[in-house]
Amino acid sequence: MGHSVQPPIAASLTVSDLSWRPKRGLTILQRTSFSVARGRILAVVGANGAGKSTLLRLLYRFLRPTSGSIFVDDDDLWKMDARASARKIAAVLQEQPSDFSLSVSEIIALGRTPHNNSFFASGNGVHDKEIVDAALERLELGEFSERSFGTLSGGERQRVMVARALAQQPQILILDEPTNHLDIRHQLEVLHLIKNIGLTIITSLHDLNFAARYADNVLVLSNGHTIGFGPPAKVLDQQLISRAFNVGAQTQTLHPSGQSHFTFHLKTNGET
Repeated sequence: MGHSVQPPIAASLTVSDLSWRPKRGLTILQRTSFSVARGRILAVVGANGAGKSTLLRLLYRFLRPTSGSIFVDDDDLWKMDARASARKIAAVLQEQPSDFSLSVSEIIALGRTPHNNSFFASGNGVHDKEIVDAALERLELGEFSERSFGTLSGGERQRVMVARALAQQPQILILDEPTNHLDIRHQLEVLHLIKNIGLTIITSLHDLNFAARYADNVLVLSNGHTIGFGPPAKVLDQQLISRAFNVGAQTQTLHPSGQSHFTFHLKTNGET
């Protein structure tokens, strides 16, 4: 049985000269600028410590920028109150709920918090239940609705977290390495889901082949600086990969799909 819940319309995201540094310490992110059109997918890639997680934390307002701006369509993210921004942007993080006794439906219902006057009212209204049921259906989680979150596999838990974010009815979805700790099948399932979700997506990814396959654009960070931005086929070349990750890279064409595939190796002496 289908649901009448209408998904929100995806929003554009515009980031201009975004920087962040802690009160004491060096600047972690340096004057980063990019835009994501409505309904498009941006993959943020880079070596460990490049600034990926810091950028995402700025986008979902866990950190406040030292300088620069973030606009959702024509609205300044930092001129909204927290509840309004949570209706615009939802995040799926690597950290998952610690209360494993909650049911899948209860976890997903937490996504309704920004739309209600009280935390305790989250998910209790008729409209809220319709939205939770629609998220369960969309993520094919109906059979798990009353299961304890703690009994699920890693891939199933990740789908629940995406469903919770969808119940928040955001226009933009941010994901922090959504394939981390998943086996190959569950990685592909999560990425296929993200590709077809219909929202504006910003996700960090470790796997450059996944970034090239699923993202419309990639943003490449290195030591807090942007060193590449644009379509994967134009940005992800051997020279840039070498610069960003300090490895050698080769590109192969897969048959019969015709897709490009990267392989990597440690640099030999003298290799640039």
